[in-house]
Amino acid sequence: MSRSNFRRLKRIELYEIMLAQSKEIDRLRDELAKANEKLENQEIKLANAGSIAEASLSLTKVFEESQKAADLYLKNVKQMNGEAEYEKG
Repeated sequence: MSRSNFRRLKRIELYEIMLAQSKEIDRLRDELAKANEKLENQEIKLANAGSIAEASLSLTKVFEESQKAADLYLKNVKQMNGEAEYEKG
């Protein structure tokens, strides 16, 4: 709308335009707040995903070490049983 058209408008019409713009601004602010909240939630999920991956990797290492310890224990038990049978025989 040009300046001359604005000058021809009545005061009530100008107020109505301002009110409509104010409502649109409020709507856009609400929409922006919701979008920012969604973005923040996504960032938290991404950060947690990294933490979960790191925890999973740590657990994998723990399980590997536990398996090595169990294998060594079984090997020692078998050796002791072998020696005991050898001593008996």
